[in-house]
Amino acid sequence: MELRVVDQAANKPAAKAKAPAPIVQDAATHRRNPGYPLDLDWVERIRMNRSALERRASSLPARRSVKKDYQAAWLLKAITLMDLTTLNSDDTPGRVERLCAKARHPVRQDILDGLGVADLDIKPAAVCVYHAFVKTAVDALEGTGINVAAVSTAFPHGLSPLSTRLAEIEASVADGANEIDIVIERGMVLRGDWQALYDEVKAMRKACGDAHIKTILGTGELATQTNVAKASLVCMLAGADFIKTSTGKEKVNANLPTSLSMVRMIRWFHEETGIEIGYKPAGGIATAKLSLDYMALMKEELGTHWLQPHLFRFGASSLLTDIERQLEHTLTGHYAADYRMPMV
Repeated sequence: MELRVVDQAANKPAAKAKAPAPIVQDAATHRRNPGYPLDLDWVERIRMNRSALERRASSLPARRSVKKDYQAAWLLKAITLMDLTTLNSDDTPGRVERLCAKARHPVRQDILDGLGVADLDIKPAAVCVYHAFVKTAVDALEGTGINVAAVSTAFPHGLSPLSTRLAEIEASVADGANEIDIVIERGMVLRGDWQALYDEVKAMRKACGDAHIKTILGTGELATQTNVAKASLVCMLAGADFIKTSTGKEKVNANLPTSLSMVRMIRWFHEETGIEIGYKPAGGIATAKLSLDYMALMKEELGTHWLQPHLFRFGASSLLTDIERQLEHTLTGHYAADYRMPMV
């Protein structure tokens, strides 16, 4: 099968290729966010119109879609943007090892062969685990180039003493995690205590060292889109490499209107500083169709350049299963049972 990537803006197919357009791996030359002084005037200028955000977000699934071979190409790219995640209270080293095995071979070989993409290095961006399993994941993924991300800072509530949270970051980095997903204290946002939020995220960024820091806002608990946008800016000013929606444990997790608020703050931050910040929606993104909606949002709001692993991630546990089923449907015309594509 020959896959082509469609130019959605022009609604015309791009030049023929045997696979999706290659992902530009310029992460090595990417300028990391150095952090900036807290600008409270900038923070207070932020206003978000919830109704306008919802109208814009609702238009994306209706106006932007990809089908057939084009869809397969986009879904293969989506796999490379995933943080495969297991964050359950009953996690075990064996479960983490099985997840890492799936990360090494995320799509069945017969599907890759049938699509003509077996020569591509299709793999997720990272495996995300609790601190207790960082070493297990590092050992299981050795030599693959797949990152190990650790959720930290008293995930998911973020209410332990700061010294405890910083020690947890340092322990995960010492065990080999090269990405740290930290949780902010949501009460600081609700109180408008931006200086305290800035100081904590800055301290956490310092504790991460060379490991990249993703700041989880817990957007479902921040009350308003304006709060979401302000918290996004404060975290970026404090040095965040990524801003992330949710822990996956809230009642309301990632959604398109909230994503639009955060992505537009990323765009504004880039316009002012020249620094590109990553975005990670997490929680509830379980279907291939929904992953395409988020990719369309990123493409339209920030450009195709942002659809790279060092700038965009899905926090996902079950998404890969549905994408693999969709890829098999593209190849055979039939949907496989879930058990044929187990995660762990």
